[in-house]
Amino acid sequence: MLKSTLSKAAFVTLAFVAFLAPVARADESIVVPPSGIVKVKSDYSVPETIARIKKDVADKGIRFFQEIDQQKLAADAGIKLRPSTLIVFGNPPLGTLFVNANPLAGLDWPVRVLVLQDENGDVWAAYTDFGWIARRHDIKGADLDAFNKASAKAH
Repeated sequence: MLKSTLSKAAFVTLAFVAFLAPVARADESIVVPPSGIVKVKSDYSVPETIARIKKDVADKGIRFFQEIDQQKLAADAGIKLRPSTLIVFGNPPLGTLFVNANPLAGLDWPVRVLVLQDENGDVWAAYTDFGWIARRHDIKGADLDAFNKASAKAH
């Protein structure tokens, strides 16, 4: 059962990575570290990476909620920060399955992707792995099965 659950979680993660296909490097494999935070290197600038993700989200009919320019917020507070923008989007019929199973899962939904530039000038898109979120909130059994089925339909 655990192997099946992990396989389903891996499928969900791979389906989400399709959102990042417009920015991901073809030679990069996705590894989920213990933190659950996945970083995908982009071949584009921060603004272009954001535009590509937003376009892909719109093309898939996913609801876009918000774009938060953290660099601007820092500048308004007199703090210097490298480019960093949080984009928030989701598919309520899919994401709310997690929240229905465990209301605390609302801490991780809707989906958030952080697009940032590191100290070397490299641009990254980072997100929390769906399987990791499911484990964090103890989503399993029928709730995880329903999420996996809905996720397969969404992609």
